[in-house]
Amino acid sequence: MPATRTRPAAVLVLAAALAATGLGPMASPAAAATIPVGAGSYSDTRPAGTTGPTNNTGQPVTPKVTDAAKDKPVPTNDWWSSLAFQRYGDNPYSTPMYGHPLTYQAVSGGLEIGYPTSPSIVGDGRQYEYAHKADLTLGLSGLNSPDTKADDWSDWTVTPYWSDGSRTLRTTIGHGLPFVYAKGSGGDARITTAAAPNVFADQGNVLGITVGGHHYALFAPSGSDWNVSGSAITAGLNGKDYFSVAVLPSTDALATYRKYAFSFVTGSTVDWDYSGGTVRATYKLTTEAKEGSERGTLQALYRHQWLHTQDALTSYTYVSPRGTMKVREGSTFTTSQKASPVLPGLPRTDAVDTARLRTYLNDVANSSDPFSGAVDTYWTGKALGKLAQLVPLADQIGEGAIRDKLINLLKGRLEQWFTAGGANEFSYDKAWKTLIGYPASYGSDAELNDHHFHYGYYVYAAAIVAQYDSSWAADSAWGGMVKTLIRDASNPSRGDSSFPFLRGFDVYAGHSWASGHQGFAAGNNQESSSESTNLSAALVLWGSATGDARLRDLGSYLLTTEAEAIAQYWFDADEQVFPSSFGHDTVGMVWGSGGAYATWWTANPEEIHGINVLPVTGGSLHLGGEKAAIRRNLAEMERENGGPAQEWRDILWEFESFTNPSTAKAKWDGGHGSYTPEAGESKAHTYHWIETFGALGAPDPTVTGDVPSSAVFSNGTTRTYVAHNYASSARTVTFSDGKTLSVPARSTASGTGDDSGEPDPDPDPEPTGNTFELRSGGRLTTATDGTAGSDTIASAGGANHDGTPNQPLVYIARGVNGTLTPGASTKFKFQVDAGTTVGLGQQVRVSYDLTGDGTYDRTETYHYFATDPVPGWEQYNQTRGLKSAGGSLGNMKNGTVRLEVWSAIGNGTSRIQTGTENSVLVIPFD
Repeated sequence: MPATRTRPAAVLVLAAALAATGLGPMASPAAAATIPVGAGSYSDTRPAGTTGPTNNTGQPVTPKVTDAAKDKPVPTNDWWSSLAFQRYGDNPYSTPMYGHPLTYQAVSGGLEIGYPTSPSIVGDGRQYEYAHKADLTLGLSGLNSPDTKADDWSDWTVTPYWSDGSRTLRTTIGHGLPFVYAKGSGGDARITTAAAPNVFADQGNVLGITVGGHHYALFAPSGSDWNVSGSAITAGLNGKDYFSVAVLPSTDALATYRKYAFSFVTGSTVDWDYSGGTVRATYKLTTEAKEGSERGTLQALYRHQWLHTQDALTSYTYVSPRGTMKVREGSTFTTSQKASPVLPGLPRTDAVDTARLRTYLNDVANSSDPFSGAVDTYWTGKALGKLAQLVPLADQIGEGAIRDKLINLLKGRLEQWFTAGGANEFSYDKAWKTLIGYPASYGSDAELNDHHFHYGYYVYAAAIVAQYDSSWAADSAWGGMVKTLIRDASNPSRGDSSFPFLRGFDVYAGHSWASGHQGFAAGNNQESSSESTNLSAALVLWGSATGDARLRDLGSYLLTTEAEAIAQYWFDADEQVFPSSFGHDTVGMVWGSGGAYATWWTANPEEIHGINVLPVTGGSLHLGGEKAAIRRNLAEMERENGGPAQEWRDILWEFESFTNPSTAKAKWDGGHGSYTPEAGESKAHTYHWIETFGALGAPDPTVTGDVPSSAVFSNGTTRTYVAHNYASSARTVTFSDGKTLSVPARSTASGTGDDSGEPDPDPDPEPTGNTFELRSGGRLTTATDGTAGSDTIASAGGANHDGTPNQPLVYIARGVNGTLTPGASTKFKFQVDAGTTVGLGQQVRVSYDLTGDGTYDRTETYHYFATDPVPGWEQYNQTRGLKSAGGSLGNMKNGTVRLEVWSAIGNGTSRIQTGTENSVLVIPFD
């Protein structure tokens, strides 16, 4: 297998399974021109012999948008980009688009709508997918449009447009929207179902139907009436031009959804804020009342969102490839998370031998070709990243000459790319409003793929240079070109006419997409989530080094948000996302329809597991937040690999250091003499990383500093606090546990911290004691200051799930230490209520992972509790008795306790109380 990453065009392991700064682009003359930006420049016409965006046969393409949108920068690399980027000459409509919970595909007669709820396992078990399958097609009678275009868009919604000369249709669709909002002229509203529908409600202008086991509501203007004839459903619009369709979580939700049927969503925006170690984001929908005065709406939140919101949620849920989506009644919600840590480099420790590190550094700095022959944007970026990581290490051991040599190497190569007219340059495409680097690679030109991957390395390297040479990073020098790259890959401005807002990052999905055109049956995809966060971390470092708080805070928002998405959707950290039938603990690629244990270029397990780790930098520390998931991940890699890593052993050693630094160090000690570093790595960096983690311990994500460039490490009971101060004067960094650290100007400092006397404003304590309260969002906690609330237990759907969890609520406590109490057993009291519904029974299972290695050593399932049909809390406790038990208990060290609650029988939802000492789990440990 190749020792370096190669991604030949058109090679896909799963191919068979997948059918405003004032800088940058200005108005330019028709003739080719060089556009100056500070000391640098780019061209406005691509170099001879190169290509720009094309379709799959190599023919040039321009954005497929309406006249109303012709001057707006098109957001390529989105969940719906195939509407605007026609990748296939014979498909002028779209490929499947995965909005979640709904899926869509534009066709000549309108918009196909589906709600996939049952996963398929394909590709020899290597991929799970909730593939688009149309339940119905929304259109107008007689509509036969030659194409579909993008008419309007906002942060996570889009408006496709159809016209055949006589009839015109616009729909608004989006992430988390259970509604499709339609405006049409020239014909009656027409819904064509995939099979004859079952009508469960007929209220004139409101019709409830079931198709393929999924429930939909159709809403026509008041005074209209839906007519059903086989699989065709039509309604005159009574002189109006609007109607809507909603997917219902259950038939009894019709009344609630009817309330919002004519409150049409017109736009979506996210606003973020970083303050004192916390990232907050507010997601807002704008609406227009087509009838009445209702301006509210319903929106379904992804798991990475509802885990971090305190806003009230309804009992309604949806199935999605990202796990359960929960519905909020309202046009806004806010999330709050501890900011992911970022450091320009790990701090100095006595564990690192200066002479040995110096030797390793010289091996790189004095190499005959430090850039390893790289000529294109991706491999040049990898080389820049490798060199940039070494600059702080040379500096911290007093090797100024090596440091300056590395910095000059970075400057020289960056300046070469930042100057138009040479062998390497950036060129602006006016039609697509994008900056393409030439030579390009992996479709960064023809498909507009991967700009955030490639350019993230350039921004990271520039941020390291700026840390040591602020004049080089000035806008009037080379900083202007850095900002132009940022505007292309991650533009924070919605009003910039030259580049789209956040090209690669999907703010609602919580992560980036890599394909520029999104032209796949499985939707869009992203393989290397870690190269995406590399750009976000680079923004934190660049913004900090140059005093640009806007870009710094953007980076912190992107990194913190995507870190949670990676934990949930790539690593399945809570084991609540991947289908139970999918036999893998991680995926190499996330698709709109699901995920795949694969990469674009190889089936080698080392690279499948390592591609979402590299490059390992001070922006990778967020990975240390899910230690049990890392252990499961690495165990699977060795199973699939038939033994320990060989080719990417350095990347995987560094990955293991996030959860078990001593084991990683032992592997380095035993194997460092006989391996070739991964292309973006060096022995200097890996040695420093492994030794530093061995001394400091793994990252501790429960504590944050009040500057983004800070981190905390834990080794046993000792915490080490680290921060870098970019300012020209000393400052004190305060951490959320009350510790403080004095950091000199333009320096990194570390220590065990001083007490500030201030309490943690957002405590998240390690478990102490043996009594755990339930918290909404899936936590078990020994804290007793919660707010009483409740979580909804999904219906059993009329089936018998006695003893087998079905859509369970899951509550977890990690990092549990305790001595088994002789003769003791698990106890619990849970307050449950089924309202007035008869025949329900709730059931619980408690599992103990004694060492936190991801394997549960003891599992106890209790007989279910039959609730009465009288509103009010009832107490379910362990006296119901064990139904089954397996494994043995023992002492716990850094263990995990897992509680699952589900409906064993019945055909309705119920509730369990949270946030109160009246609903607790008591474990048999001191």
